[in-house]
Amino acid sequence: MGNKYLNEAMVGNRSMLATYTEKGELQRVYFPCRDQKQYIDFFHTGVKINGSDVIYLHDDINNVYKQYYDTDTNILNTEVENTYFHLKMLQTDFVLLKEDVLVKKYTFMNESKIDLKVEFYVYAGFVTDCNNETSCKMVDGGMLHYAHDYAIATFAKGYDTLKYQIHGSQNTIKRGELYDKDYIGMSPEGSVCYDIGVLEPGHKKEIYILCTIGENTNISRMEEEIDRIKRIDYVKEYNNVKAYWRKYVRDHNGMNIQEPKNTYEEMIYEIYRRSILLFPLLINQETGGMIASPEVDENFTQCGRYAYCWPRDAVFMTKAMDLLKMERETEKFYKVFCKKTQSKNGMWEQRFYTDGKLAPSWGYQVDETASVVYGAYEHYCMTKNEKFLKEVLPMCERAVDFLKRYVKDWLEPKENHQYHVSYDLWEMCEGIHLYSLASIYAAFERMLEIYRVLGKNVSDFEHNRLKEEKIQKNKVELEEQLTKIKQYMNTNLYDEEKKCYVRNTEDKKMDVSLLGAVVPFHVFKPKEKKMQNTVERINMSLRTYTGGYQRFEQDNYRNGNPWSIANLWMTLYYLESGEKRKARETFDFVVKTCGKHYFLGEQIDNSTMKPNWVIGLGWAHAMFIIVLQKFLKNT
Repeated sequence: MGNKYLNEAMVGNRSMLATYTEKGELQRVYFPCRDQKQYIDFFHTGVKINGSDVIYLHDDINNVYKQYYDTDTNILNTEVENTYFHLKMLQTDFVLLKEDVLVKKYTFMNESKIDLKVEFYVYAGFVTDCNNETSCKMVDGGMLHYAHDYAIATFAKGYDTLKYQIHGSQNTIKRGELYDKDYIGMSPEGSVCYDIGVLEPGHKKEIYILCTIGENTNISRMEEEIDRIKRIDYVKEYNNVKAYWRKYVRDHNGMNIQEPKNTYEEMIYEIYRRSILLFPLLINQETGGMIASPEVDENFTQCGRYAYCWPRDAVFMTKAMDLLKMERETEKFYKVFCKKTQSKNGMWEQRFYTDGKLAPSWGYQVDETASVVYGAYEHYCMTKNEKFLKEVLPMCERAVDFLKRYVKDWLEPKENHQYHVSYDLWEMCEGIHLYSLASIYAAFERMLEIYRVLGKNVSDFEHNRLKEEKIQKNKVELEEQLTKIKQYMNTNLYDEEKKCYVRNTEDKKMDVSLLGAVVPFHVFKPKEKKMQNTVERINMSLRTYTGGYQRFEQDNYRNGNPWSIANLWMTLYYLESGEKRKARETFDFVVKTCGKHYFLGEQIDNSTMKPNWVIGLGWAHAMFIIVLQKFLKNT
């Protein structure tokens, strides 16, 4: 599989997620979860016009592109105009609501003055490995790729296959000279051709290419399923999908954003609506787990991959989702996913698959555990649902017990530590970090608040003396730990020479996550002198010439670009401190550097001022929603 770094757009339903380039090339299809499995190696479509070579829709020097979503939907349109033949092609991609079918509708319009004879080609390869080899079989109207545990069919509605090839397509597809005597073969690739016919000037024709994924069952059943899917009314389904997503946006306009009055407000409005449409594409509807972003780097060439659920990222996302009236999804995350993934000792590991299974990890991050406790109480603050607090109380208590042991182990002098030292939230250095301690501090405070809320109803604990005694003891310990953590921060993580806080006890670099001690965790007040000095240092060392902020000093990941999260964090701090002008400046950078479809990127290239890595990052969109709510609250 080649490297496919940028997902410019995406569509999906409850169980299927597909991603695209800006030229409409299908890059990935995930099913049945957002993170497992990915089937597509490549998926190329093209046309042969009046006997020409195949003109790939996603890659031809004479093609001009325009891409856009249907308003307030996850229906993607890619216009491809071939300026040599003056053939205009509209590719419309969407996933059905109640069927796991990816629909790729192609409309061909002859804008030339001569007749155009058009043939349409699909040349696709699917992921294969030695333990689960993918093979190909031709079926009525298309091709069926299958392995031991899955089958993915690609076929046309209303068109017969004109010609096909299973073996050696890579050698013949460019000329469109497909021929194969075999209807079945041991190849993960295959190509098919459909005769669109002759288009007279001003006329148009269309074809539906359908992709469906399911279990590899007996062949007759799969062929029957293909026949059934062909009979679906796709005009009706398109309208159903469009209506569903538009209603979804209306139902989740939790902040009641009004129509924009100028271009700048329109950009904010569009990012807001795209955030609403993004979150359901990241969430596992069964467990509430959510990926950080659709995958960008299966080959680990630049990173450790992104299509996993980090509890920390998800907690930021649940905060935003609550603001967007997605409380049920948030509750499922805490009540199902978090309970399923908590370790016996009370902690959460670095990351998981969205179905709750442990994902590849490389170290422990203590803020993952602390964030869940913090987030659970924040969800209660939005809903005032005491029943929810009761249900997550045992989970939170186990987590807090672990955190108490961890704090005692690392903050009290000791030669041999029981627990492994924690990575920071950027997962790059180990040590004792101010952000991590701030998250623990917040978890302890929220645990005290949970006891306070549930303790208002005497019947919760009055008939269980042992439980009440344990809670009282826990409260005393938590109060003591809060004092010790804050003392430790001021003693060991405040640099008297720099006159500011530093990110850890080792390298003592400036880091935007230092702001976490103010927002969201409220260990310090924004206008405390030490914090103001820290923010001044951050501005001197992390702000780039474009107005974007890096994560930390000497950040060299992906060339050390500004991060949208960093700017949004600065915005949150300035809003907390009442500095609205500075908040608007740092916020503007994010608004003006969003992607073409108003997705936010993890990073922004200083030279192009465009996202250049991980487009559609859930954490970034969550921070945007949280910031926007604070702006609205302060106006």
